[in-house]
Amino acid sequence: MLRVALVEDDPSAASTLSEYLRRYGNECGLGIKVVVFSEPTAFLQGYRPNWDLVLMDIQLPNMDGMEAARRLRDLDRYVVLIFVTNMAQYAVLGYEVDALAYMVKPVGYTEFCRKLDRAVALIQQGASTITVSRRDGIRRLRLADIVYIEVRGHRLIYHGDGESVEATGTLKAVQGQLADRGFLRCNKAYLVNVRHILAVKGKQVIVTGNCHLTIGRSHRRQFMQSLALELARENEMVRPTAMGLT
Repeated sequence: MLRVALVEDDPSAASTLSEYLRRYGNECGLGIKVVVFSEPTAFLQGYRPNWDLVLMDIQLPNMDGMEAARRLRDLDRYVVLIFVTNMAQYAVLGYEVDALAYMVKPVGYTEFCRKLDRAVALIQQGASTITVSRRDGIRRLRLADIVYIEVRGHRLIYHGDGESVEATGTLKAVQGQLADRGFLRCNKAYLVNVRHILAVKGKQVIVTGNCHLTIGRSHRRQFMQSLALELARENEMVRPTAMGLT
């Protein structure tokens, strides 16, 4: 299911884009849920990072689309953003807010499909995210950026390469959520991202940032077996035959 927020104050444009999304979903066999916001403050107020795609006009009441996009990026770094506007001169500013593309009104269906194809491909490529609860709200993290997850007291700490994010929850629940996503339990306190493992030496696993994490005695056998399976799976994925090459 593709979740789309359409921030558009023109009822006619909102209707056209909603119909395009419905048609695109039917043609591609893709479920699409669309919610229309007639002004950006309603969209941003109480924002939760549950959207896959945001289509946003630039000329909007109460707040222009560029400012709304800047505030959106403060709340959600990863949602795919496309501007839909009759102000093509603002297109270059889209780079400031990491917009994927822009469409100039009136938008034709062929152009719309080209941009949606790019958006869907990017969403599917970056679908590996996790939404974590924090005291100040909710944040979405890319799994590829997480080196390891640590439980410390009643807190979870998502350690990235250069950034750590503190959240609530239990390591057991996160482990279940990330089953088959390349995260392995090396002891009772750590869940390690296989993609960031640099080496295993004795009783320690070394990860990105040269962090040395202890492999617990009770977890060692399962950890090593799971690691071997994950590495074998990655090797299989990069074999030429698996990629359709000869």
